[in-house]
Amino acid sequence: MHTLLPFILAMIAGIVLLNMLAKKLKIAYPILLVVAGLLVSVIPGIPYIQIDPDLIFFIFLPPLLFEAAWAGSFKEMKKWWRIITSFAFVVVFFTALSVALITNYFIPGFTIAIGFLLGGIVSPPDAVSTGAIMKFVKIPKSTAAILEGESLLNDASSLIIFRFALIAVGTGQFIWQDAAIGFLWMVVGGVGIGLISAWLFIQAHKRLPTDTSSDIAFTLISPYFMYWIAEEAHASGVLAVVAGGLLMSLKRLTFLTSASRIRGYSVWELFVFLLNGIVFLLIGLELPDVAAGLRADGIPMSTAICYGVLVTVILIAARMISSYGAMIFTYLFRRKNLPHATSLKRRMTMPLLLGWTGMRGVVSLAAALAIPLKLDNGEAFPHRNLILFITFVAILLTLLVQGLTLPMIIKRTGLFNSYIDDEGEAETRQKMKIGLKQHIHQFLKSKHETEWQGNESMAKFIQQWEERAKATEADTWMNDRTKGIFLEMLESQREYLVELNKDPKINEEIIREQLYQLDLEEERLRVV
Repeated sequence: MHTLLPFILAMIAGIVLLNMLAKKLKIAYPILLVVAGLLVSVIPGIPYIQIDPDLIFFIFLPPLLFEAAWAGSFKEMKKWWRIITSFAFVVVFFTALSVALITNYFIPGFTIAIGFLLGGIVSPPDAVSTGAIMKFVKIPKSTAAILEGESLLNDASSLIIFRFALIAVGTGQFIWQDAAIGFLWMVVGGVGIGLISAWLFIQAHKRLPTDTSSDIAFTLISPYFMYWIAEEAHASGVLAVVAGGLLMSLKRLTFLTSASRIRGYSVWELFVFLLNGIVFLLIGLELPDVAAGLRADGIPMSTAICYGVLVTVILIAARMISSYGAMIFTYLFRRKNLPHATSLKRRMTMPLLLGWTGMRGVVSLAAALAIPLKLDNGEAFPHRNLILFITFVAILLTLLVQGLTLPMIIKRTGLFNSYIDDEGEAETRQKMKIGLKQHIHQFLKSKHETEWQGNESMAKFIQQWEERAKATEADTWMNDRTKGIFLEMLESQREYLVELNKDPKINEEIIREQLYQLDLEEERLRVV
């Protein structure tokens, strides 16, 4: 314990520092974390970290999926649901099938069931890696919505394949009728349990005398609760978390206060960042141990690497084929559902991006580590070390090859510089701001006529908002120069409060509250 705790603290510090370095280098931080994990793992005396496979899913997946659902847009998912569901289910199954058939042919001793097990593990792209990379490039809103929606659902479909393949490997048989019924229950039951659980948590927020801390605590435990209940009912815990997270996200304004939303965002951002960092470091830290297992099984390292490269090529090829197949099908039969673009050529470049965003990560690692050491009959699980090694190689290669080249491809080709769906963003923002000012002006006038008649202060206040409502972008009061003056005023107020706090008679809690208000005001000004 005394050696492990400093190592964990050092790991967290390393995650923070590597994230800073990644921002400076403008590359996705998961790439640096995986490489750092590999380098650290060869240092003599490094403690060996082993997590119970049964806890892998439960520790990492629920909060990561919940946060992704909370941040996602249900409106955009509904708009592009056909493409999203095809990628999340059809493409994942096609990828798993391709991996199963080819590995069964090329890898000695690999049955179709073991191939499907490996396919279920490596088929889902990682949302964290893709999101981290997309921060450095500009892509169409429609493409971003498709990637976000796919990332919420492909984990569920791949883990369903993983679960059924695991049963087939353990029992030696696969009954299609039972699998179909089981699949239906996992989907319907998972979604239903997630929605019911989310409704219960929303009611708890509304009806109980909660404060900011308890609100945030409820949001932290809710994904674990949804996942656990669904898994106990043999439904999909992943779909339960996604469905529940989307419902709570839609209703967030009805059961969370503004303080809970502001502080909860910071808590969740830190929590998810640390979880992702730990997982990607574990990828690098675990690889040498898996390689040692291969040597114990008598599998040459060069052979295992070739198998890993083969599976990685299958993953990339299957996603590229699926991307162009889906776009061609949509163009031929459902042309109105295509994302708007300036030309057919630009429409057909979108699959290139979708096909090259197949970095693997957290879910693949969790699934691979969750493979049991032994079968129910006590025998060692067949090819477990090789499956783990191939998974690690696929994660490493997709992160390094696709992760490092994707931003360069987008920037140098300029494929997505002039999509129509991005052109109206500035106009929409301006229209929203003008509409808000006019709405506030009408609200104040209505209140003055009915409740505030004769109130001179309110009359002056209404006059100020009337001037704002009539102002155009060119002569608006909040231009860059005015904003700079306001920011200087806020900083001057902070300095005054710091000096005021030196008085021993002043309650520091009041000072901190006012400083927090200044922080909120500054954040508001920066997005005006």
